[in-house]
Amino acid sequence: MYDYLIVGAGLYGAVFAREAADRGKSVMVIDRRNHIAGNVYTRDVEGIHVHEYGAHIFHTNDKEVWNYITRFAEFNRFTNTPVANYKGELYSLPFNMFTFNKMWGVVTPEEAAAKIAEQRKEITGEPKNLEEQAISLIGRDIFEKLVKGYTEKQWGRDCKDLPAFIIRRLPVRLTFDNNYFNARYQGIPMGGYTKMVANLLDGIEVRLEEDYLAEKEKWDAMARKVVYTGPIDAYFGYSLGTLEYRSVRFETELLDIPNFQGNAAVNYTDRETPWTRIIEHKWFEFGKDDEGNDLPKTVISREYSSEWKPGDEPYYPVNDEKNSALYAGYKKLAKGEKKVIFGGRLGEYRYYDMDQVIAAALKRVRGEWQEA
Repeated sequence: MYDYLIVGAGLYGAVFAREAADRGKSVMVIDRRNHIAGNVYTRDVEGIHVHEYGAHIFHTNDKEVWNYITRFAEFNRFTNTPVANYKGELYSLPFNMFTFNKMWGVVTPEEAAAKIAEQRKEITGEPKNLEEQAISLIGRDIFEKLVKGYTEKQWGRDCKDLPAFIIRRLPVRLTFDNNYFNARYQGIPMGGYTKMVANLLDGIEVRLEEDYLAEKEKWDAMARKVVYTGPIDAYFGYSLGTLEYRSVRFETELLDIPNFQGNAAVNYTDRETPWTRIIEHKWFEFGKDDEGNDLPKTVISREYSSEWKPGDEPYYPVNDEKNSALYAGYKKLAKGEKKVIFGGRLGEYRYYDMDQVIAAALKRVRGEWQEA
């Protein structure tokens, strides 16, 4: 009998497995997919590490997490500097002096601040919806060109029909800093995320294309404890109802040219363009292969945001009042499962950045032995 059966070979499961195995525990990891690494999985196409489930850029201010994960991969110095394309007009993201200069022709931070302050006055009372909230933060011009269309494609709803709390803040930088993540440590693991997760799982038994919920009793009998990282509502047979997500669909192409858009990420912020953004994967590693050679081809992925339905890949939890109340019900049921640890994005029905997943897994696995 194993000490731990870990359901899911993504970041949470892999970190938990590594830590348990390093403490002498017997561990088996299973995953319903035909690959490890969960949604951070990268596959090699013509020497390019393609982010199969969307762009994943590691960033953190947590030194402990950074020191931990860099044991399993060397990270490059990639900095996320996305570009916004509004009907052929290109703007720098996040909103910074490059953006304001292109939008209004302003040159100094004082001029930019004055322009934003003037436009924010349009909203006088408490914002009643996302549109009013955004205008109250950054003004009508930036909202119309860089927020409205992109947000409506993401959520599938008009900004007037979305709650204000979705946009609590919008980063406004009165500098020429276009580093999207305000993080001390960031980069991409050299060799791809799959290689990094394989290093985490080194020496640990892994079985792929295994459906835990289809044969739950069999799997449960094989271990003293189960670490479950799948959807919490699926674990309980959707007995209280189905939790909602937003999903994403990708159209990926290999192109016989060296450079499609000159940047890893370009957001399409007008409503008419059906995709939300295009990722050009080679630029995560500066257009080079693992040996440092220039790559003659490129791979792009167009992203389409969509309503989620059972069977689709769940990406972003819809943390509104209805779903939060439903999750609270499932969390109560989970407390009754003394043998099972629920963890990760789907097991806890919350959006996690990668560093937060690692921190949560480390905290939970250490809690098993009451370690500091």
